[in-house]
Amino acid sequence: MHIMHVVGARPNFMKAAPVYRALEENGHRQTIVHTGQHYDARMSEVFFHQLAIPEPDENLNVGSGSHAQQTAAIMSRFEPVILGRKPDMVLVYGDVNSTAAAALVCSKLGIRFGHVESGLRSRDRSMPEEINRLVTDQLADILFTPSPDGDENLLREGVAKEKVHFVGNVMIDTLVRLLPQAEQLYSRLKTELSLDSFGLMTIHRPANVDDESVFRPMIEVLDRLSRQLVLVFPVHPRTRAKWAALLAQPSPNLHIIDPLGYLEFLALQKHASLVITDSGGIQEETTYLGVPCLTLRSNTERPITVTMGTNVLIGHNWDLLQQEFARTLNGGRRTGTIPPLWDGKASNRIAHILSC
Repeated sequence: MHIMHVVGARPNFMKAAPVYRALEENGHRQTIVHTGQHYDARMSEVFFHQLAIPEPDENLNVGSGSHAQQTAAIMSRFEPVILGRKPDMVLVYGDVNSTAAAALVCSKLGIRFGHVESGLRSRDRSMPEEINRLVTDQLADILFTPSPDGDENLLREGVAKEKVHFVGNVMIDTLVRLLPQAEQLYSRLKTELSLDSFGLMTIHRPANVDDESVFRPMIEVLDRLSRQLVLVFPVHPRTRAKWAALLAQPSPNLHIIDPLGYLEFLALQKHASLVITDSGGIQEETTYLGVPCLTLRSNTERPITVTMGTNVLIGHNWDLLQQEFARTLNGGRRTGTIPPLWDGKASNRIAHILSC
């Protein structure tokens, strides 16, 4: 069987890598299409190297743009690729524009496709990712869910039960495989960044960084918190420039650094006292690692990280952020459990299902 993988952003790479390897072991012919949705080398090419997956067979080079422009560009450039290569099955990952665009093209051409990480819902349609999830899941021929709530959501939305397969979390497959390599990097990172106890931050969502009425009080609170615990913030250059413009004299305990590769970030995440984020995938990784996670969102499409894991939803409640920060530092860290089938073998289950 010829299986085509469509990836376009950092989380896609981490999800596709273990599935690619599992399918390779089953003898399938495979093609990788990189849409170029994330086109900065620090945010894409380095991931192919660290995750040990082949360079893409096709790169659509769509770059940035509005959601409509990016989705349209992916669709128009993906269609001739899929017509030329004629895969038997296409796999799309997560909830980025590349996912929904490829799903629409496959559906209109009558080409079967599967959605890895299906069924997740925030129930917040102001989030572009939620629209992508809803569209993709309604069109998919086969749906691979990471947690039981995904199955429940899909069945509630009328997706046929026989299409849905609870396989576990492929992001955790990558984490389990690469954690030993990441651990080997920690000693160097600790020395380079002069770290002892520290927190880790990652903030990128437009709701947090594009609205100054949110961004300014947020960075002021985070700056104050860094005076209690060193905070390491790998940040995109655009956000870094905004931060510098609004905070003239940041605390010396606030380490604003360039974006990191997956292994480096995982090493810091494993050893952090806590993580402050607005990322979906990091909510999952911290739950597996048992690291407290304070999420600067009022909702999550990954509720299992709250009900079973280490995640606390903060939203834009800066008093709550300070309270949870202090509670964690004072020994009140939330201890969670690892959700079912987050065992490093989800990709093997996907390969088995596709090979039957």
